[in-house]
Formats: sequence, C-alpha cells, structure tokens
Amino acid sequence: MHRPLLRRNAAALCVAAGVSLFAASPALAGADHARADGDLVRYSAAIPVGAHARVNAVYDASGSTVVVLHVSGLAPNTAYGAHAHANPCGLTGAAAGPHYQHVMDPHQPSTSPAYANAQNEIWLDFVTDDEGSGTGTAKVDWQFSPDRRPGSVIIHAEQTHTGPTDSGTAGARLACLTVDF
Repeated sequence: MHRPLLRRNAAALCVAAGVSLFAASPALAGADHARADGDLVRYSAAIPVGAHARVNAVYDASGSTVVVLHVSGLAPNTAYGAHAHANPCGLTGAAAGPHYQHVMDPHQPSTSPAYANAQNEIWLDFVTDDEGSGTGTAKVDWQFSPDRRPGSVIIHAEQTHTGPTDSGTAGARLACLTVDF
C-alpha cells in the first residue's frame, strides 16, 4: 500500500535532482560556451588606443571550464597578468570588483594562497609577441553557477604573484573587457 507512494516520491526526487543538475551546469543546460570580442576599456595610457581582446569560455559535460583570452594591439614583448573579475567593466578598474573565486575567501581583498590560486580563480597571464599579441589560457575543474558568474576580464600590469601574502595580486588594472560568462 505504501510502495506506489514511495515509487512516486522517488521518481519525483530523481526528476527534481536532474532538473537541478541541468540548471546548475552551463554545459548540460546547453550553454556550452561564452564569447566576448571588442576593444578594451582603457584605464591606463600604457594600453594603446584600439587594443583589442577576445574571450572564449567553453564548458564541458565533465564539469570543467576552459577560458582563452586573445589580445592584440598591446605593447610588444610585455608580460601581463589577467583574471576574471566579479563585475562588468566600469569607469574605473575598481568597478570590476575582486577576482571571481569559485570558493570565495571570507577575507577580502583575497591574497591567501588557499583562495587566490589558479585552481579557484581564472588566471589568464600572457606575454605579448613582437606585434603586441598574446594568448592566456585557464582550465579549472568547475563551472560558473547561473546565479554567480564573473562579469569581465581585467588586464593587469604584472604577471600574477603567488607568494604567501600577495597571492593573486598582479599590479595596476590597465584595461578591461566585459564578458557575459
């Protein structure tokens, strides 16, 4: 007498779990990639007018994310840091907010290696070639949730630091590209 009710409840629970998984994973929900392409919002004269960036984020069914940043029109033979940030670009570099972190550090600004690291953030550091073009790539074993995603990629003045007290820092915010991850 209770078995049909148990089966119905179990079936409903399985459907609900499947819908939750489907909604939580961009890859499974059909949003297998995000793209942005445009001129960088400049916050520094160190970034030439017309500097350009393209970001591709690919989400796979295993739950991983690969983000690739292509830049052009920057200073030749120069090392830059680059990270996904919490907010879209704004009038100043600070408007982009902190680095996007998969597991958020309760202490902000985050410089603890336990949170500010390449497995918990999207680090896209690169070095430009003789023509000012470069590529940075990050692969992480997680995906952005639909209710909390990064809003931009910031180009920083320095490669990303990994020290015990300055992990994740990369100098001044030079430029930005808004990305709808």
